[in-house]
Amino acid sequence: MAQTARKTRNNIASEDAMAVSLAASPDDPVFCFSATALRARLAVFHAGFPGRVSYAVKANPSTEVLSTLSGAGLRHWDVASVHEMAAVQAIQPGAVFHYHNPVKSRREIFTAFHRFGCRRFAVDAREEIEKIAAIVGTASGVELAVRFVLPRAQGLSAHDFSTKFGAPEAAAAGLVAMIARLGLTPVLTFHPGSQSRDPAVYVRHIEAARRIVDAAATPVKTLNVGGGFPASYPLSRPASISQFFEAIDTATTRCFGDIGRPLLECEPGRGLVASSMSLLTSIKLVCSDGDDVFLNDGIYGGLMEFMQVPELQPPHRAIRNGATLTGPVKQWKVFGPTCDPLDVLPVKLDLPLDLREGDYIEFGTLGAYGLATATRFNGYGCHAVVPVETVFTGA
Repeated sequence: MAQTARKTRNNIASEDAMAVSLAASPDDPVFCFSATALRARLAVFHAGFPGRVSYAVKANPSTEVLSTLSGAGLRHWDVASVHEMAAVQAIQPGAVFHYHNPVKSRREIFTAFHRFGCRRFAVDAREEIEKIAAIVGTASGVELAVRFVLPRAQGLSAHDFSTKFGAPEAAAAGLVAMIARLGLTPVLTFHPGSQSRDPAVYVRHIEAARRIVDAAATPVKTLNVGGGFPASYPLSRPASISQFFEAIDTATTRCFGDIGRPLLECEPGRGLVASSMSLLTSIKLVCSDGDDVFLNDGIYGGLMEFMQVPELQPPHRAIRNGATLTGPVKQWKVFGPTCDPLDVLPVKLDLPLDLREGDYIEFGTLGAYGLATATRFNGYGCHAVVPVETVFTGA
């Protein structure tokens, strides 16, 4: 016989977040942010990665995240736009930018170079090299990072980053040689795909980097291994981050030891910031005679990536009066608040039988691509960021 659902108090850090959200605006979802967790994760990268660490601002450009990373000593920033540069520079005037979006307008290049002092630009086409050289000159100290791409190895990452940007090996070698002839500094960079689960994907790319250098007959002093470092989700359990660092270190020495090991760089987004935020939503309606539940956030808000890649389903829990609800569960179909019928999670969630209007559903591991991709569709998408000491990750 099923036991009655019971509430247990786990001294959860989100109690503080709930109190703040209820006092401020009970109808809006809240991101709970732990600066302590983010600083600890950055320390793991600084201690373990065998090179320079930057941050992929696109993953979460919130003031809270940028300020925490800056205060913890981060000085290099991977950016995709001059807007991201402006956000970082407002917090850290001396920031060093790596403009690693391979396609930029002439005005964006000019602004990045002259206003923000950017001296690193990514390229994957001859035309982009010519455009940058014409704007910044060839005696500017600018580095051009040639982004190369390999055919995707199935199953090694959740997001395929091989379809939009990146030059194949032979073309990348030609670009490296062209940059050197122009008097600019060539760098090599790649992106193995977001939520890379296996360190072998980095090894494949490092081996390709050596082949590119040999074909170009041009050494590179810096190799940027991109982002792709994973977080842990219930349906996506990657190798430990230390295994990634060790594999990158070993492969670089093996592939480049005879000609001089390049300086390594990485630009984590998800792998750095995901576990520092959770999303606290509230229930607007429960259809007790069926299996439908309606939240105040959904796929047009903080849960957009879950809709795109169900593998990245965040951990979740139900909360009432500051206590986690446990006991018998059933599968609920979870809708967001908008009028669009597409605003429904891609899978049903196991949630308590006795859900009520006003209960909370908290989704963990949403520090990456939660706040960053939220829209204002139907007027929703207003997310406060509330500080907590520890944050729910489902671990």
